[in-house]
Amino acid sequence: MILAVFLASLFGALALGVPVAFSLMFTGIVLMWHMDIFNTQIVAQQMITGANTFTLLAIPFFLLAGELMNAGGLSRRIVNFAIACVGHIRGGLGIVAIIAAVIMASLSGSAAADSAALASILIPMMREAGYNVPRAAGLMAAGGVIAPVIPPSIAFIIFGVAANVSITGLFMGGIVPGLMMALSLVAMWMFVARKEDVKTLPKRSGKERLKATAQAGWALMMPVIILGGIRFGVFTPTEAAVIAAVYALFVGMFVYRELKLADLYQVFLNAAKTTSVVLFLVAAALVTSWLITRANIPAEIGNLVEPLIDNPKLLMLVIITIVFVLGTVLDLAPTILILAPVLMPIVRMAEIDPVYFGVVFVMTTCIGLMTPPVGVVLNVVSGVARVPLGKVIGGVMPFLLAQVVVLILLIIFPELVTVPLEFLR
Repeated sequence: MILAVFLASLFGALALGVPVAFSLMFTGIVLMWHMDIFNTQIVAQQMITGANTFTLLAIPFFLLAGELMNAGGLSRRIVNFAIACVGHIRGGLGIVAIIAAVIMASLSGSAAADSAALASILIPMMREAGYNVPRAAGLMAAGGVIAPVIPPSIAFIIFGVAANVSITGLFMGGIVPGLMMALSLVAMWMFVARKEDVKTLPKRSGKERLKATAQAGWALMMPVIILGGIRFGVFTPTEAAVIAAVYALFVGMFVYRELKLADLYQVFLNAAKTTSVVLFLVAAALVTSWLITRANIPAEIGNLVEPLIDNPKLLMLVIITIVFVLGTVLDLAPTILILAPVLMPIVRMAEIDPVYFGVVFVMTTCIGLMTPPVGVVLNVVSGVARVPLGKVIGGVMPFLLAQVVVLILLIIFPELVTVPLEFLR
């Protein structure tokens, strides 16, 4: 009965158009009323306690690092570096987009920000070169969703807090799946774009490539510093976020000199706005999370899936299917915050590696960012590239298929995550 109350109140509020954060708070209040423990102080206390977490400090600093990176010229130099390396081959601008997406993913961790940056820089170039623009826009969206999988990742931070899983482990575990996503996009792009009659860029000389590498060197050092520091225990993920923000600020202002004092107000304002939305959502979700535990809802769901407990792969397939369906109508953070507290006890009961589950879970929610009807990243790319949303949806379909194939491989062969993870540990 309690499970029915939880689902009815949550999805009823969402169906009425109530914002996700307030829907979660409403669900918590309904659960308290149903359990006869209604007390408004519980809502306030759990929201404050939930937001008052050292780990969550990483979110505003990683968001700030992404804003500083885009405003300070780091993103553009990364794209120029990729163009110098592979821009001259047939279909090269598409491969440039994928390489740039991987490098930028290791800097900001925001799918929407990376997709917008890629589309604003590369879509005009691809349009002029004669590429199929809707398909190119679909590629930008598919490349952008790699960002929350390759560390540093805001999604992994949220999942780690909501599910009590090692964030450092999640960061390390996301490296191989993120690279697999990128390789699948390269293969699919080369397949779908093989017959396009497009202009190729002139091949850069060795001297020009060295110059582009040198210009992007400061930007390329950022992921090395962040991941190396986390891997070898020099600093925590939260401390890494602060270092990333300070590094991006220093490079943008004093090395590339594209970031001016006058720009900082808007940069900090953008980061603050995004941070307020994300952290309010996290705080509201942790109220519901506490009540989910109090109401023992995971045990009820565990009873429903008990026949699958002894078959971890089939259980993973069922869970990921549910996550994928929900991810088509919800953004990344709400999906994590709603499902992670409910599913983690079941995952532990089935003796599935929590880090492996977290990586696959987040990857699934990322794929949801480029699926209709909501498709947050699709909307971002559509707006930036000035391509109708319907055409972008058509363009992204081959790349969506490629990402789903990678997801299925990770479910069938969990060793693709767990074995490299043991090595990275």
